[in-house]
Amino acid sequence: MPIEGAIFDCDGTLLDSMPMWSDACIGLLERYGVRDARRIFADHESLDMYQKCSWYHDNLGIGPSGEHLYRELWADVERAYANRVRPFAGCRDFLERLAAQGVPMVIASATPTALLESALEAHGLRRYFNELIFAGDVGRGKEHPDVYLASCERLGTARSRTWVFEDAPFGVRSAVRAGFPTVAVANDHDGRDVGFLKRWATLVSWGYEGLTPQTLDSMGPRVLRALVVAGSPELSSSSLVRSLCAESDFVVAADAGARALMGADAPPDVFCGDQDSADDEACAWACAASARVERYPSEKDDTDLGLAVSCARREAEDRGAALRLTLTCASGGRPDHMLGVWGVLARTASASPRLVEDGFECRVLSREGTPCWTLADCVGATVSLVALSPHSVVSASGMRWNLDHARFQALDDLGVSNRVAAADACVRCHEGVLAAIRINE
Repeated sequence: MPIEGAIFDCDGTLLDSMPMWSDACIGLLERYGVRDARRIFADHESLDMYQKCSWYHDNLGIGPSGEHLYRELWADVERAYANRVRPFAGCRDFLERLAAQGVPMVIASATPTALLESALEAHGLRRYFNELIFAGDVGRGKEHPDVYLASCERLGTARSRTWVFEDAPFGVRSAVRAGFPTVAVANDHDGRDVGFLKRWATLVSWGYEGLTPQTLDSMGPRVLRALVVAGSPELSSSSLVRSLCAESDFVVAADAGARALMGADAPPDVFCGDQDSADDEACAWACAASARVERYPSEKDDTDLGLAVSCARREAEDRGAALRLTLTCASGGRPDHMLGVWGVLARTASASPRLVEDGFECRVLSREGTPCWTLADCVGATVSLVALSPHSVVSASGMRWNLDHARFQALDDLGVSNRVAAADACVRCHEGVLAAIRINE
């Protein structure tokens, strides 16, 4: 997928300046007698420069004002940009290649624009960028996607073909969740969590040596990991909801699912439904916490869950990504609702849906989505296999009762209550749609 635009962070991504920023902020705090300055800097790294200084003044009681600390830090940083900081090796060559290919580029940074101008000019990099965009001018810090979305709008390029280059883990996660293919630029001395970067970024690159526009063009299609939190009367535990949110790119609250997300302190990206089953407190919280609210009339031809799944599907299409769908808080309560949930799972088989609750995990297998599930390290676990479509063909190996191309009718009980007997047990759906359910015992 050819690259159409590029959004670069500056500090720690183009310029090897994170040690300088750390020294400058910690030095500022220590000059005012602040203890544990290193931890305080790390905890508030995502704030832009002015927000940092305001927080230091307001919460630590140092300096005559936040503005005074800001001017003091500015002077320290400006000197260091000119005298201490250098671009990363290979950075200039990579920018030249992008420019030669006609790729428009902007900077998206938590550093004020005037300071960025002087830093980039000092190292001959300013000419590559159409604009320098300061996060403080367009919205929230980089724990939120505001600055990346604003940058993409300025570029006028498709989000799915606009690459973000970042070093900060919170920035990488925000960009990925917003639908941008993302390069995490790593090095051996800034102390970034490389494991985290590998889980989130499209590509982790150690500097720019060997990185080319063709490398990015050859990357496969993106996947959107969407979580829909439904409104079952029996909510999943807060710990499970938090963990599912942490591994998802896009979270949708399906009406009363707002209560589970509120309990987990995990704001959704979208609050979707008719708002007739969410209690007033959860509804108010979700409306305030969500990036988007999609409200529908109570008299409608779809369930809140169906609308939420459609929302996730549209988001994947908008991002040019394949949908991978997870549901939770969807299995308790009325049996008619539960049958409707199985219908949703069957209809979205191409999105490799799974239903995760505290007591079990269900994965939907099909040739159009994910055809098999290897049940690693599950010896002794109970597994039930239930066809969700007629004429499903199923194999299961490493089980107490193995199957070889067995033919299941819809809702057949042939595969109920099997047992995993081997560490490499595997279930495969050759035809049709199969629900493979592992019970947490």
